[in-house]
Amino acid sequence: MNQGRGARDEGRGRSNGLRDFPRPSSVVPRLSPGFTLIELLVVMSIIAVLLTIALPRYFHSTDKAREAVLKQDLSQMRIAIDQYHADRGKYPDRLEDLVAHKYLRKIPPDPITESTTTWIAVSPSDTSLGQIYDIKSGAPGTGMDGKRYSDW
Repeated sequence: MNQGRGARDEGRGRSNGLRDFPRPSSVVPRLSPGFTLIELLVVMSIIAVLLTIALPRYFHSTDKAREAVLKQDLSQMRIAIDQYHADRGKYPDRLEDLVAHKYLRKIPPDPITESTTTWIAVSPSDTSLGQIYDIKSGAPGTGMDGKRYSDW
């Protein structure tokens, strides 16, 4: 009686008694560790759907934030103009006077136009009291509330 592998193989029709050796790795087909085209297309379509939902919300929130900053900047500059008038008995002639006399640290840029030169100065009816009674935004367009930026 043969021992080992040859004895077991005799019942299967092998008559040569040779031992089975593993196949060389070049003969065994290997799967590549990449993704299929279908998998990539599915992932890309999921990302596209998520972006169509997320991007409008992102842009809406940035517009909303800019409008909030505009309202805050207008409020701070109007308070500074009123304090200037209360302290000096007249309104400032230029916005730079508010910075020069330390009522503002700097003139804030209009968050809609991103410029410090687009502010619109409103003069009082009696210009002997100064040149800037109120300040408005020079940004074109309307806010989310339907009012023009220049009317805020």
